[in-house]
Amino acid sequence: MTLLTVEKLDLRFDTDEGRITAVDDVSFTLDAGEVLGLVGESGSGKSVTAKSLMQLNPSNAVYGSGSEIHLEVERNVVDVLSLQSARELEVVRGGAVSMIFQEPMASFAPAITIGNQMVEQLLIHTALSKKEAAELSVEMLERVGISDAGKRFYQYAFELSGGMRQRAMIAMALSTKPKVLIADEPTTALDVTIQAQVLDLMKDLVVEFGMAILFITHDLSVIAQTADRVAVMYLGRILETGTVRQVIQTPSHPYTQGLLNSLPKLAAIDEPLTPIAGDIPSPLERPSGCVFHTRCLKAKPGVCDQSIPDLFAMDPGHTAACFALTQEWVGIN
Repeated sequence: MTLLTVEKLDLRFDTDEGRITAVDDVSFTLDAGEVLGLVGESGSGKSVTAKSLMQLNPSNAVYGSGSEIHLEVERNVVDVLSLQSARELEVVRGGAVSMIFQEPMASFAPAITIGNQMVEQLLIHTALSKKEAAELSVEMLERVGISDAGKRFYQYAFELSGGMRQRAMIAMALSTKPKVLIADEPTTALDVTIQAQVLDLMKDLVVEFGMAILFITHDLSVIAQTADRVAVMYLGRILETGTVRQVIQTPSHPYTQGLLNSLPKLAAIDEPLTPIAGDIPSPLERPSGCVFHTRCLKAKPGVCDQSIPDLFAMDPGHTAACFALTQEWVGIN
């Protein structure tokens, strides 16, 4: 069952320097029990896309007229972008959609205990009493592997370790039993041991709760362990989509190939890393044509810098937006 549908999402920000494009013609779906990995460098538009699902972007955000975000909530389809008031947005903000932020220390209020913050959101989004909300909060802290959860309930965020704060953030996000969980770089600040535990926990919870996860990261190795499908994003556009096996084993877009080539290989530890040439352009200097052509070794003048390639299907479910994948490319000089 499809829980989330995003169609032609177009998002720009009005700034003092002018209107800049953050997300350009992005479409994807999320099914129940599925993990979709959204991958790309910093500045690719991953977090902005995710925040759009809950209308968490700042007030200077301007959505394109054709943008659509539809969410299934209790057998009803909610048009997310049509929601206006804070009361209306409670349906998606912490209700049907929850978010694990990249740095939980910056997400928890430092002067309020973990337990009080968890109880507060449950009182907003459920019909539980304060006592029932407290009991459920302690139960969720236990479910995510926090020892002595009854004690942690009364502690502040700064009293917990990084891994424990991340688990508390997951417990808080899951306590309302959301349909969709957004995980924005949830393991970036964790050591590899805790990272593996958190990833295993999230995979178990997907099965148990039947929810969907939008997993945002720049680390393809994490996606290989976690996701079912992958969307590779660059400068606001999706350049390649497919199953994890398709994208990791047979990457088709030069950008995806560059991301994979830049990863260290244990089997060839002495080989130098191969970074992608150049830097991601500023949104204020957005390239014409294919957004990746300024860093692409295959780019051809007069083609890649003039036209925007559509997503081209190589195999069922595997697409990439690159002119080099089309038959017409052979005849281009």
